[in-house]
Formats: sequence, C-alpha cells, structure tokens
Amino acid sequence: MILNVILGSLAALSLALTLWQWLIARRFPLHRRVGAPASLPDPRRSPREEALPPSLQPSALTPHPSVTLLKPVKGCDVATEDCLRSWFEQEYNGRVQVLFGVAAAEDPVCAIIQKLFQEYPASDAQLVVCGPLLGANAKVSKLVELERLAKHDILIISDADVRVPPDCLTNVVLPLLDSGTGSAPAVCGLVCCFYRLANPSTLAMEWEAVAVNADFWSQVLQSQSLKPIDFALGAVMATRRNRVAEIGGFQALMDCLADDYQLGHRIARRGHRIALCPVVVECWSAPMDWSAVWKHQLRWARTIRICQPLPYFFSILSNATLWPLLWLIIRPAAPVAACVLLCLLVRILTALNLQRRLSQPLTPGGRTSSRDQPSPENWDRGDAGLAATPVRVQPRHQAPQPLRQASWRYAWIIPLKDILQTAIWLLAFLGNRIEWRGVRMRLRRDGILERL
Repeated sequence: MILNVILGSLAALSLALTLWQWLIARRFPLHRRVGAPASLPDPRRSPREEALPPSLQPSALTPHPSVTLLKPVKGCDVATEDCLRSWFEQEYNGRVQVLFGVAAAEDPVCAIIQKLFQEYPASDAQLVVCGPLLGANAKVSKLVELERLAKHDILIISDADVRVPPDCLTNVVLPLLDSGTGSAPAVCGLVCCFYRLANPSTLAMEWEAVAVNADFWSQVLQSQSLKPIDFALGAVMATRRNRVAEIGGFQALMDCLADDYQLGHRIARRGHRIALCPVVVECWSAPMDWSAVWKHQLRWARTIRICQPLPYFFSILSNATLWPLLWLIIRPAAPVAACVLLCLLVRILTALNLQRRLSQPLTPGGRTSSRDQPSPENWDRGDAGLAATPVRVQPRHQAPQPLRQASWRYAWIIPLKDILQTAIWLLAFLGNRIEWRGVRMRLRRDGILERL
C-alpha cells in the first residue's frame, strides 16, 4: 500500500514536471531575432521582431563592434565545409576576424579551409597550426594559442561541427552591448545559443535527438526559471577578452572536460550575467551507432553529474516514463493503466512539440540561407571584413540539408529514451571513466581530466 502511494505520487510529480518544463519552453522567445543590418524596414521580420525597442534594432549607420571568431577544428566529414562556410557568410555590420586552429598541417580539414580562403579573399581569416597539447583538453589548448592572435575585444568561440544562420553574429553579440535593467547584473558576461542535432541519420541518433532537441534546451529553461543560469552552452559562445582574463584565461580550463560549462560558470561566479540568445544553431555529426551514442550520452551524464551533482540526482524525478511504468508494475489495475497511458501520451506529445519548435527553419521567416544558394565566387572588397557584400554566381557547392523531423514515426523512441536514460543516470554515479575522441580518461570530482 505504501509503495503504491509513493510510486503513484512520483508518477504524478513526473507528469507535473514534464508539463512545467514544456510550458516554460513555450514561453521562451525561441527563434526571435533582430535581423540583418538594414537602413529600411525588413519585410522578412516578424511582428515580434519589429516590436523590439529601437535601441536593439541594427543600423547600417551604427557599425557593430569588431569580433574575433576562435574556431578549433580537427578532421572533416561531409558537413564540415558547409559548417565552416556559414561563418564566412555572416550578415554582420562590423569587422570579423576568423582564426582556425588545427593540431597538424596534414589534417584534411586544412584543404577545406584553404578553399574557403580562396572563395572569400576579402575575409580576415587565418589558419593556425597549433603546437603540442598544453593539457588534456585539445580544444582548449588550441583556444589558448588562438586567443594570442585575436585582434578584437569580443571573442566568439564555436565548435567545429556547428552551422549558423547568417544573422547569428548580429544576434549573439547584441546582449553583450546591453547594460541590463532591474535586479539583473549590470553587465552581461557571456552569451550562448541553443543548438539542435540537425542530422539524426541512424536510429541511435534519433534517441540522442530526443535528448538534445526536446529535453536538453527545455531543461535549461526550467533551471533558469528557478535561478539565473551559471553555465554556458558550448556550440556558440560570445564573451569579452577581459572576462576570460578574469578567470585566469583559457589556460585555467586546459584540463577540464566541460570547458564550456566551466567558462560560463566561472564568469558567472565573478558576478556577470549569462544570457541565452534565442537564435538556434545546428550541430552536424557523423553517423553514430548505438555503441557510440551510448558512450556519448554516458560521458555527457558523468560530466553533468560532476558539474551539478544535486540537480542531476533529482533530475530522475522528471522521468515521465519510468515512474508511471513502475507504478503499473506494482499495481496492475485498470485505473492505474489509464493514468500511465495519460502520462505517456503527455510525454510523447510535449516532446514532439518541443522538437518541432526547435527545428524551425534556421533563418527568419523560413527564407533560404545563402548557404543553400550558389556559393559566392567574388566579393565586393571593402574594409568591413566578412561584412562585405557577396556576389552570387553559378552553384559550385551544395549544402547538406537537415533531415526532416519524423514526428509520429519515431514517437516510440521517446519512452525508450527515458528507459535508457534511467540506466545512464545510474551509471553516471557508478563510475568516473569516460571515452573522449577515442581516448580513455578518468574524470575527477573537480571536473579535471586525467589520461589513463
């Protein structure tokens, strides 16, 4: 009797948390943007965008601050060229410096980067062959060397597999220029973007797509509804050099697994605000089988457990598949079965809705990005770096297209993901070893990596 009451209560709690998470995510102005710099009203803007205060509307007469993009890269796949190209096609009214960092000149991604340099000769871009690893985190080791060559105060850090819309820079830099109001800290220390898994090309990746495209971003917003977020999402981050210097520079993160989390967390601890940009970016991944996705999810879970042990421990309470099924096993009765079906239906419907919302077109109004059009052959040279105006020519590059979200076809994966996530959650507390880029490591309690 007592166990029946406990599991029934947990099932009701998980349903309530699922609905709360969904409602919080529905209220967030996802995909809202300020649009590209223009002197005339832009018909592509939605009414919500047009309602932005005049101070937040871009202007061709007010150049945006100069920025430096730090882009550590390694290896390539079919989507790499288009992901890198998206940074050359930014509609940004300011100077942009792009620094690519590789570990070896023989890396095949160097050929792609050199090709882009030829296509965009007006760009202020450079390929840097970095020296020996400075720590366990190869990405941060490259960031240390790239930052030394940065010309500008605002730094944009982005993973190699990220594809961005042409107005990404305009929108991600904007919060850094806002002084804040009310009880919020006066200074925004870091801006980051939500991201989606763009190409779940295997059944195992469909499982991960539920975790990323439905659950992760809505869980972040649920956390933000309780307190200001004190971490960063690493797909695209924007900050200032003095904020990085305050925490000891990128050198302080060289042995951290969750370098993006630690960067945001340490900046937040200095009293600066972490802002979420409504623009969504895409992450493109090579096809992964069940084993690869399992290792990835386990590494991710152990990382979160190290960074936020208490919230991660209680996250199991929101599993709206686990607790109803356990309740049905303990009390196999018709009323219980009806409640379980209700919980599963709500879970599936909310997850599908969140996936569809995150997977809206990458550019405002559903317009086609210039990346999906013929690649620019020549640019109108000017002194604005990547802000130069592209001239369209005949197509030479076909951008890979995101796979369409199959709504009901893969609905059954949602409760399966919850069951598998239960095992992942348990294993996160039963070990501290991870596999990262084929290297086995041990994760210490302070988040520091040690090679085995």
